[in-house]
Amino acid sequence: MDTIFKALASSTRRELLDCLKNTPRTTGELCERFDALDRCTVMQHLNVLEKADLIIVQRKGRERWNHLNPLPIHHIHERWIGPHAQRAVGMLDQLKSDLER
Repeated sequence: MDTIFKALASSTRRELLDCLKNTPRTTGELCERFDALDRCTVMQHLNVLEKADLIIVQRKGRERWNHLNPLPIHHIHERWIGPHAQRAVGMLDQLKSDLER
């Protein structure tokens, strides 16, 4: 999980993942969207995401298609967010009941 958290620590990489949320994109398309960065820098960010298993790369001819892999994020949610959210909902429910009395 450390690799995933380190990959998610960069706002640029989080933005790249956001771009892949609804549809896979080619590396060229991502480079156009991040025109403030050169292609080499975008590729470095994509490589970090790939090593963290946050994206799956598919090569079709000369194109490199980047697909979001939501499973590592789901595992983080299940481990870290879900239990805390469930506890918070329980506390809010108890507060509501206390206030209604």
